[in-house]
Amino acid sequence: MGKKAKAEKKSKREKKAKSKGAKAGEPPKSRGMTVLEAIRSRRSVKKYDGREVSREEVERILDAAAQAPNHHMTEPWRFYVLGPHARRAYGEVLGGRKAKKVEDAEAAALVRTKVAAEHEALPCAVAVAMKVAEDAERQREDYAATFMAVQNLCLAAWSLGLGTHIKTGAVMDDPGARAAAGVGPDERVVAFVYVGRPEQVPAPKERTTAASLTVWRD
Repeated sequence: MGKKAKAEKKSKREKKAKSKGAKAGEPPKSRGMTVLEAIRSRRSVKKYDGREVSREEVERILDAAAQAPNHHMTEPWRFYVLGPHARRAYGEVLGGRKAKKVEDAEAAALVRTKVAAEHEALPCAVAVAMKVAEDAERQREDYAATFMAVQNLCLAAWSLGLGTHIKTGAVMDDPGARAAAGVGPDERVVAFVYVGRPEQVPAPKERTTAASLTVWRD
């Protein structure tokens, strides 16, 4: 093998190694990322660089979300992509809830304004909802399936160089948050997922190994 061929082979190996995943402070290198690499390198990203997330990119990650396993092919998930006005409306609801914990009225008003503005400025936000079945067992199955869709969404986004942040909690059932998302009366909001190009990738947190949480039985 000649020097030129060796140099090209080395360059390819280096490029492949660099694309394995994101280090702390760096955006993900999406090219050639495997599923395992995406799982291991994915982070919850809270700061975005402000660049637009295209409609095509959103459609691609939602298509991936819709490939999640679901019992009897109920396909319970529903996706609501929020524009600036809808994001601000949700931010006002969330900010109002946070403001209730602040005793000073002026400071509380600043909290509401700040949270609303932060949400309006997000590159993209998706409300992930599920169709609520009458049967209680199916509700549990559908809720689990919808969260698998959320995981698919986040991993697909990461593979495209996009970071995500999943938001859940009591605000999902707030009438104002539901109105901001535009969900139907027979739907339940499962999560709001923020999407954008990472300004910075957080360092990985230490996790308990699966081996220490696993029991093998005969």
